[in-house]
Amino acid sequence: MEWFPIVAGTFKVLALATGMFFAIKWHYDQGKKEKVMERRAVLRAGGIVAAVFMLSLLGLGLVTFVFARKLGLDLRFP
Repeated sequence: MEWFPIVAGTFKVLALATGMFFAIKWHYDQGKKEKVMERRAVLRAGGIVAAVFMLSLLGLGLVTFVFARKLGLDLRFP
């Protein structure tokens, strides 16, 4: 039996587990340090993202409507 895949797989699992542990620990520590985050800034950013999404959705609908009209598709409601 080949020994290299066993050793390499074990090393890979240990390295990834160690990296995940320290990444989670770092993010947890950062969250505790900056627990007093600006709620207003988060809400404003969420509102901006929602507004951009709605505008892009409206623009896509408009472009689709114009393109369908140029192709001569029947867009009347029954």
